[in-house]
Amino acid sequence: MNRNGRRGGAVEPHPRRPTALITGASGGIGLALAGEFARGGNDLVLVARRAEALEQAAGKLREATGVEVTTYAVDLSTSNGPVDLFHEVGGAGIALDVLVNNAGTGDHGAFVESDFERQREMLQLNVVNLTTLTRLFLEPMVARGSGRILNVASLVGYFAGGPGWAAYVASKGYVLSLSRGLAAELKGTGVTVTALAPGATSTDFVRAAGVGETGIYRWLPRLSAEEVARAGYRAAMRGQVAAIPGTVNKVLAFLGELPPRGIAQRAFSALS
Repeated sequence: MNRNGRRGGAVEPHPRRPTALITGASGGIGLALAGEFARGGNDLVLVARRAEALEQAAGKLREATGVEVTTYAVDLSTSNGPVDLFHEVGGAGIALDVLVNNAGTGDHGAFVESDFERQREMLQLNVVNLTTLTRLFLEPMVARGSGRILNVASLVGYFAGGPGWAAYVASKGYVLSLSRGLAAELKGTGVTVTALAPGATSTDFVRAAGVGETGIYRWLPRLSAEEVARAGYRAAMRGQVAAIPGTVNKVLAFLGELPPRGIAQRAFSALS
């Protein structure tokens, strides 16, 4: 008797669902993205620093969508976090179809007065470790000839520097530039790279980064995490190079790239 309880005949293998790994997945845009990929038929690998919040999020997604959810409580702001995660995922025999680099943090205030350790940790997470995760998980995707990478940048990445946000804006500009470069480099490989650049969004980032009183968050319309995630998911599945959720944000991104960029910088200063 074969595995499905019928006598004779070959057993058709159960098709493998694609798997998406999302960092910073315990809340906000990361959790909303996890929901989008789950509803799109992907099993999930969720990564975040806080184990309890991560397990709560995983339980809700399992119940709501029925997909398989694996969790890893990893601090991706440490220098060895990405490599440890890569080896754990590989050791578990998980092949990724999608990598979502959502984990990140922010900093607001005069650069010279900011906490040095907080700045260093932010750059480690937003720039160095995002690059490391992309490099590690990209190689097997290219070898297989298929895969999608979604990097969460920011609307501010379209501007030529942000007074009061100097290091943060620079870090998100890097994410946007890296994503664009890789998207062009990987054409024809079967792997696509998309940058998601949300503007003001109703998440815990506002409190954590201390930006609630800036013009961007007081004057510009805020989108929900779900709206941002929906735009990012659709763009990634279509293989678009960038996604900017919200009409106002699209206009601002366009203006941010127009020469002379000093004008855009002054406009950004007014919103900081």
